[in-house]
Amino acid sequence: MHKKIIWVAVRLPGDGPGQRQVTVKSFRTFWRQLQKMAAWLAELGVTDVAMESTPVIRWPVYHALAQAGIEVCVCNAAHMRNVPGRKRDIADCQWIAELHEFGLLRASFIPAAGIASLRQRTRYRKKLIEQRTSELQRLSKVLEDGGLKIDSVASSLTTASARDMIEALTGGQRDPAVLAGLARGVMRKKIPELEMACDGRFTTAHAQMCRLHLDAYDHPGTRIAELDQLVAAAAEPFAALIARLITIPGIGQRTAQVIVAETGGDMARFPASARLAAWTGLAPGDNESAGKRKKAAARKGNQHLRTAMIESAWTTARSRTRPGARFRRLARRFGRGNEKKAAVAVGHTLICIAWAVMTTGQDYADAGEDYYEQRDHRNREHLIRDHQQALARLGCQVTLIPPGDGSPPPATPTPPAAATAA
Repeated sequence: MHKKIIWVAVRLPGDGPGQRQVTVKSFRTFWRQLQKMAAWLAELGVTDVAMESTPVIRWPVYHALAQAGIEVCVCNAAHMRNVPGRKRDIADCQWIAELHEFGLLRASFIPAAGIASLRQRTRYRKKLIEQRTSELQRLSKVLEDGGLKIDSVASSLTTASARDMIEALTGGQRDPAVLAGLARGVMRKKIPELEMACDGRFTTAHAQMCRLHLDAYDHPGTRIAELDQLVAAAAEPFAALIARLITIPGIGQRTAQVIVAETGGDMARFPASARLAAWTGLAPGDNESAGKRKKAAARKGNQHLRTAMIESAWTTARSRTRPGARFRRLARRFGRGNEKKAAVAVGHTLICIAWAVMTTGQDYADAGEDYYEQRDHRNREHLIRDHQQALARLGCQVTLIPPGDGSPPPATPTPPAAATAA
């Protein structure tokens, strides 16, 4: 398939046993031509068609075939190009037809009309959010070039205080004391630092660029608000499912909508949570040979859902939940600087939990922050011994009281440097 032309190969029974008659024909990609192609295939008695999952241009072809009552198998192009010498269009379409005849192609997930509408809106909303963030980064670069360090004192350039200062700068104000005096609330405690941060070589050219970036930052905000309403309307049939997904730590309203939009909310296609994790691109990679497992990155998958789950994993980093405890355990195991690996692993955990919630139809019940400590008795004993040794190194005396033992601690006086821990 191409933007202007497609090639179609038809395999029909031949004259003898096991023989096939192959017919190849090309069509333009205008809608009427695609309808003509579907009618031609229907006249030949074709009931199944396989096609590459090319971006965008596959949809008119898919809909023309579906309207003609032909079952369409949309396949990953990477699964069909393992044999060299078949890159020409005519040979390629015949190769796809032959693979499909022998049942060697795996169909991709094609969402229903309602899910497709929700997916388009959530993806576009994500693009607008990314665009808005890019404008904020460009604004920060202009301020840096002008010698201003507002975002080094304020938590973000999006705060009300920082916005007032930037608006004043674009309006011609250059006095650091006046700019710092625009701070609000708790930011007023940092006025001395803000005076130094607002003192630079900010010129009229910088002010003009800041005005452009501020306008470009504000414009997507209006469209994002409109998209939120459109997404909410498209997600209304899945309100109960979204409400259950929100019970998972780290998953909010928007992330739950993305999960439903990308997976369809029906787990019949994914018989196990591992299947969904692999389809998402969060499953560990496989690279084993001669009994040795080698380092392998996570496989590719649905980038939209993968990104959403990893972002959710980061939000659980400091939460007192089971996913939060898993994040911290993995971060310690992988070492400092490898927190991204922990985020991917926790993202895998969250998508597996989401699969269970969507499969069982029940809310998520968190096992608590101490889940991993209570799960393994040996690990619990190791943790107690580790804390006891750490307190001993600090010069403290520790008295351990077994769980359920209501006997009071010894009545002997405790020296100043001693401590009693239960």
